[in-house]
Amino acid sequence: MEKLSEPGAIQSHIREIYSNNPFMTKLCPIDIEEIKCGEVTISFQTDPALHTNHRGILHGGLFLALIDSVTGVTGASMGVKVATASLSTNFIANARPGSRLTVKSHTVHRGRSSYVMEMKLIDENGKIIADSLATMWIVERFEEIPNEW
Repeated sequence: MEKLSEPGAIQSHIREIYSNNPFMTKLCPIDIEEIKCGEVTISFQTDPALHTNHRGILHGGLFLALIDSVTGVTGASMGVKVATASLSTNFIANARPGSRLTVKSHTVHRGRSSYVMEMKLIDENGKIIADSLATMWIVERFEEIPNEW
C-alpha cells in the first residue's frame, strides 16, 4: 500500500485497522470519535450489569483499559504500532454506571524508540474521572501512515 496523505483517508484507514480489533469491537466496544495526528478521542458506553465491581461502582480496570486502548490508536495516527512500557494513572473521581465515557489523548514527546502520551478520561458532564501519562515503545511502523499530517 502506498503512503496516504489525505487526512480523511488516513482517518478512515485507522478506523478500518481498529475495526478488526476484537477487544475494541466485541469485548469493550469503543467508538473512535476523532483522529488527528498525535491526538485521538474515543468514547465508550458503560453498562451497569457488566462494568461495575462488588460495590456497584465502575471498575477502575475499565478506566485503564479505555486509557490504554486510546494509546494504540494515537500511535497509529503517527504511523507507529506501540506497546505500553509504562502507564501512570490518577483516579480522580468515579463516573455513574451507565454513563458514556470519553478519553482524549495528546502526544507530548516523540522519540526514536518511544512516545509519551497524556490522556484524560471524562464523563458525559465533562468531569475528569482519571488522568494518565503513558510511555509507549515503538514496536513497528505503519508504512502507509505518515508520522506527520
